[in-house]
Formats: sequence, structure tokens, C-alpha cells
Amino acid sequence: MARQRSRYVCRDCGHEALAWSGQCPGCAEWNTLDEVAVATAPRRAPGGRADIPRSVRLRDVEQPRESRLRTGIGELDRVLGGGLVPGSLVLLGGAPGIGKSTITAMALGNLAASGRRVLYVTGEESAAQVRMRAERLGEGALAVPALAETAVAAVAAAIEAERPEACVVDSVQTLHSPELASAPGSVAQVRGVASALMEVGKRSGTALVLVGHVTKEGAVAGPRVLEHLVDCVLLFEGERERSYRTLRALKNRFGATSELGVFEMRAEGLVAVEDPSARFVGEATSAPGSVVLCAMEGSRPLLVEVQALVAPTDVVPPRRVANGIDRNRLAMILAVLSRHAGVAVGGADVFVNVAGGVRVDEPGADLAIALAIASAHRGEPLSGRDARPLACFGEVGLTGELRHVAHSDRRIGEATKFGLAPVVGPRIREAPAGLEQAPTLRAAVGAARKRGAAALQAA
Repeated sequence: MARQRSRYVCRDCGHEALAWSGQCPGCAEWNTLDEVAVATAPRRAPGGRADIPRSVRLRDVEQPRESRLRTGIGELDRVLGGGLVPGSLVLLGGAPGIGKSTITAMALGNLAASGRRVLYVTGEESAAQVRMRAERLGEGALAVPALAETAVAAVAAAIEAERPEACVVDSVQTLHSPELASAPGSVAQVRGVASALMEVGKRSGTALVLVGHVTKEGAVAGPRVLEHLVDCVLLFEGERERSYRTLRALKNRFGATSELGVFEMRAEGLVAVEDPSARFVGEATSAPGSVVLCAMEGSRPLLVEVQALVAPTDVVPPRRVANGIDRNRLAMILAVLSRHAGVAVGGADVFVNVAGGVRVDEPGADLAIALAIASAHRGEPLSGRDARPLACFGEVGLTGELRHVAHSDRRIGEATKFGLAPVVGPRIREAPAGLEQAPTLRAAVGAARKRGAAALQAA
């Protein structure tokens, strides 16, 4: 019989310790160690021989006949790298009400309509509640078999019996194993449930999608070891009050990471936005404080509008509010603007927002943020009243220089397609057509102001 013993696992970094301590030795965070029961195999008798596994050359490994299961949702398949891989384990996280259950139900409905065997396991809702949501998604979603169950042993038995090609578990925090004394959703339960589902999924060849909650900081809830256990981690982002949702791949063993998919929430469900740049550029303005960023999200160039507002204030210290970008990055750009570009906003509130609810984490967004703040500070538009908004990209260094970022040609090509060329950016050795090069942030601010003034005079 296997013996049970306890370990303490950090819910943030996954570090394991034999004894509890207030501070995690791995990440130095406080009060993050949770007790986890671990089953150990009994010791082998002296002289006993264990079965020795044999290795296999990779060229001799038999590949499956069909490597991907296409969900019929173009943006979801794009983020997954072409579709669901049989036997893979996908973790889908997002805030409550963001659309996790909707997109998984739509994907299973499309797979069922194409003749695939699917299964929807719900632990948060009853089968009647799931049907109420599926009625607005069409007949395909109503054809999906559903199982309302919270015991992981029963779920594993159902997967073994029905052998679905794709299965959604909504959510992994609601499942529990009676062998563990902790409550459902705890570190021990989530880790044990995910391990059990991974084992049955690999054995049956079922592509499993685990729906997970997120913490108040926006990270996927549960221990970090859960993210290491799965093959793909997807994060659904956006605000429930807005119609746009973004699906981002944080980890993908079968495709590119940092891939982004854009969806729009409508009455009939989530609708994939095939050309998000056209949506965001169409809503962009040429008012002071508005700039179009030529960003790269995975393998896709994306044009988004960056807006800034600079307002005098008597509050000390002044407020720095960032929506869609890192707040620490904003503080660094403000310091470089003040020191190297002559744009001092130390006595004013600064608000920066990426329109559409999109979050941008790449360093190529630095120049767009800086130009938007400079435009808002002086109250001068960077383009004429009837002209297109200014497009730009580039990383800002601490000494005020502009640094090269990857895929410049694809960024410029996307901007040219919508008539936004020339694009302001850093110096490139072999500069493509449509790029207005600027070696420093001060030069970029001056070039943008000249273009705006010339456009106003022409208007």
C-alpha cells in the first residue's frame, strides 16, 4: 500500500518544503506555503527487480493520424496553434463573467456538429443552467452531452467510458477527491485533480480543457505547479462592461506563446474579430493625446490606440493611472521624458489608456506612450484635424535613445495597409519603406510635432 505524507508547496512559485515556514525559500513571499498530501510508493524488497522501461527513438514513435482538432473558432484555433492537440491539457483562466463558459460551449458545439465526440463537465452549474446558456448559442451547443459532477473519480470514469475526443471541465476548482482531506479549490485538491485528469486524458487521447479562476491580481488561481503541469495556458482578458475580449497564450507547447485572439461579445455569444486592427484604427482619433501603436502580439501585427490625459492637480503626489500597460513602465517613461525630452509633468496627473480593453506588455509600446503624453501635455494633436492619427513603435532607453524592436517590417506593413505611413520609429540599418527614423526620444517628439503642425496648416 502507498503511504501518505505531507509536503508544503508554495502557491506562487511551486517550491516544495518538508516543513512549514512563514516565508517561502523559493520566492521569498510570506504565508504562501500550503500543506499537500503526497502518496509514496512502498519500498521494494531487497533483491527484488523492478521493471526497467525501454527508450524509443523519436523516429520510431508513431504519430497520430490527425494532429489537431479544429474548434471552428478562428481566433481560438490561432491562439492554440492550429487547434486542440489530442491528449493535451489546456488551462483556460479568466475573471468571472468574461466568457470562459461561452467560448468553451461554442467550441464543443462546433466539434459536435462536425461529428466529434465531446463531453462538457460542469461542477459549478446544473445541467439545466448549462442548457439555458446553450440555447442562445445555437443547435450545435445543445447537442453537446453534459455531466454535472464534482467527484474527480466519477469524471475520470465517464471519460474512460465515453472516450470523448475533447472534454471541458468547468471548473477545475470545483472538483475534489475524497482521498484528500482539504476542501475543494485548495492547493492539494487542485493539484491532485489536475494530475488525475491528465493521466486519464493521456491514456484515452482526450484533449482536456480545464477552466480555472483568476486571483484579484489577474493571475490564474491555484498553485504555479498547475501551470507547469498543463501543456497550454490561456488567459481571457477584458472588462465585462466592454464588448471586446482578448485571449492570450501564456504557455503553449504546441504553438507560439504570446499569441493573441480578439473576440466581441454579442447576444448570440462570442464572435471572433478576424481583423482587429481595422476595428481599433476605425475608432482612433487625431485629438491631442491620441497615438496609434504598431504592436506585435505573437505572430500577428496589431494596431491599437494609446490615449493619454495630462491634467494639472494640487494633489501631492500626483496620480499615475495606467490601464492596459504596466504602471512601472509608465513611471520610467515619464522620467525619461522629463530628463531627455523636455516634457516635465511632475505637477500633473497622468492617465494612460489602451483603447478597447487590450493589454500591451511589449517594450515596443514605449514610444507610443511617450508621444501620447507629450501630445496631451502640450495640447497639440500629432496629426491634422482631418488627417489620420500618428502611428509609431519603438523601445525607449534610459538615456533617451530609441532602440530597435523585432518585426519592424510587419509593423510598418500593417500601418501602411490602413494608410498610416510614414511610421515614426527607431533607426534601422536596412530601414524598410514607410519608416520615419528618429535616433532619440527628443527627435521623435520633434518630428511628431512638425508633422502635426504641417497637417494643421494644410487643413
